[in-house]
Amino acid sequence: MNTLLPWLRARAENVAVILMAAIFATFLLQIFARWSGLFAMDWTQELCSTLWLWIVFWAGAFCLDDRDHIKFDTLYLATPLRVRRVFALIAAVSVVVAFVVSAPDTWSYLSFYTIQRSSTLQLPLGYVYSVFGLFLVTMVLRYGLRAIALIRGASPDAVPPGHDRLVEGEEVHLQ
Repeated sequence: MNTLLPWLRARAENVAVILMAAIFATFLLQIFARWSGLFAMDWTQELCSTLWLWIVFWAGAFCLDDRDHIKFDTLYLATPLRVRRVFALIAAVSVVVAFVVSAPDTWSYLSFYTIQRSSTLQLPLGYVYSVFGLFLVTMVLRYGLRAIALIRGASPDAVPPGHDRLVEGEEVHLQ
């Protein structure tokens, strides 16, 4: 398991890179089409928006650690370990509860949107937004496991295996 998780994370990062490269290529194509004046490409803007949506939720689900998310942690970092563990547990349980409560409505939304299609590419919007369902499930699992680990006494500042570590405030990348 210690070798599988880093490998899966690396593959998830590969997917994010491919999505970003596709956005870049589409963006360049759009620039060329507009500046050349030879032809109009309406689909490029929609594709870029769809890919950006996928990158944001894909990376949030599979590529970012808890410490990578933006948060106001001045008070958190100023407290002793035991208080930080309680804060981290409250945060993890809150995330799990919020996503679990929103899951039925999210499923309803995604199911409804399978009948709607995007304006230019004619993609079923349920597929376009399905990455949020994947994000939701992943966040419930991740923060559920984090809550269990915190209850068992894990450090709230622990770094999962295969993730970059902070050493004296500097990020150390794994080879």
